[in-house]
Amino acid sequence: MSVWLFDLGNTRLKCAPLQADGRPGPVLAVPHADADFEARLAQALPSQFDVAHLASVAPPALTVRVLQVLGRHCTRTTLARTQHALAGVRIAYAEPRRLGVDRFLGLLAMHAEGEGAALLVGVGTAITIDLLDATGTHHGGRIAPSPTLMREALHGRAPHLPLQGGHYTAFACDTDDALASGCEGAAIALVEQSLRDATTLVGHTPQLRVHGGGAAALLPHWPQARPAPDLVLRGLAVWARSETAVDA
Repeated sequence: MSVWLFDLGNTRLKCAPLQADGRPGPVLAVPHADADFEARLAQALPSQFDVAHLASVAPPALTVRVLQVLGRHCTRTTLARTQHALAGVRIAYAEPRRLGVDRFLGLLAMHAEGEGAALLVGVGTAITIDLLDATGTHHGGRIAPSPTLMREALHGRAPHLPLQGGHYTAFACDTDDALASGCEGAAIALVEQSLRDATTLVGHTPQLRVHGGGAAALLPHWPQARPAPDLVLRGLAVWARSETAVDA
């Protein structure tokens, strides 16, 4: 049976075939703001396959569009949803629907790897931070604007401030570098403080795993961090193996 995994975020759709070993295969990322998004997605997929598993944090209208494309290629689609407990993970949120499914799937993926406590950092439109201990207990998390979103917000209120450009430095000597240093520095400091708080809570320093489209710019600041670019898709594979996968 041929199965594909789909991670629909605020900026991009990432997809990959599910391999025989239960892990995602090569990942394709398509920005969904592009005018030819649906055509590019259709072209990238096999003409026919059996099952599509979709995780979406995008607006409902976009989710429906993607489901319609998938429906033309496969016989069954499922939509992942956050749950109180699954595959050994227990979330901290009293209302599961309030925890983004991408964060939930990241927790599933990390626990499935069995490498102990972890601080999961997602860098996309927002920065999300979640703490998972070795027993699979989620201790909650934090959400903040990503450096990109900070720049966009500043530009929106003060259009003379550039959207892009500049380099991180301790104390900048021009506006572009000051913006890059301030916005990246805010994200760096948030993660480092979260790591200290997590260490106090679980009694040792958890591993730091970073994923998302904006991860590459921040990873050099955390030598101990490990990139996890397909973390959500790996978690979706765990979810798909559960008995809770129902048709969308």
